[in-house]
Amino acid sequence: MELTHIITGEAKKPLQYLSSCETVKGKGLKGDRYYNKKGTFNKPQLDQQVREISILPYESLKECNDRLDSTLEFKELRRNLVIKNFDYEKLKSKEFQIGTVILKIVRTAPPCRYLSKLLGEDMMVGLKYIGGYRAVVVQSGLISVGDEVKLD
Repeated sequence: MELTHIITGEAKKPLQYLSSCETVKGKGLKGDRYYNKKGTFNKPQLDQQVREISILPYESLKECNDRLDSTLEFKELRRNLVIKNFDYEKLKSKEFQIGTVILKIVRTAPPCRYLSKLLGEDMMVGLKYIGGYRAVVVQSGLISVGDEVKLD
């Protein structure tokens, strides 16, 4: 498993690709909309812990585009980390390392109507069962494109 893309940005605005990024325990990717508490879903009634990091398996984009007959890019799917050959079964309930960061998956990241509205595509269909995962930062550090995903 290899980190292929790091994506951050502001709420309701196009996201951007980064080559590396600092992550902070309890906050997520430094500079990201949820790190800055300005994400669309930064609401007191919603669990903010699940907003730290979002992960998308690299292969999900092609499947999504095939389902929708579209040409979406990774950053349009609004997940933070894109990981090639991602294997949830190997990582679930475990801490894993990317660069000097240690993460733990806490739940799935199903598609939402908000993403459909932003993209003008039915993302409920496009990302059904392949929308990715949400993780928390267990240990702060630096991640970079090309880092391998390692289990303890």
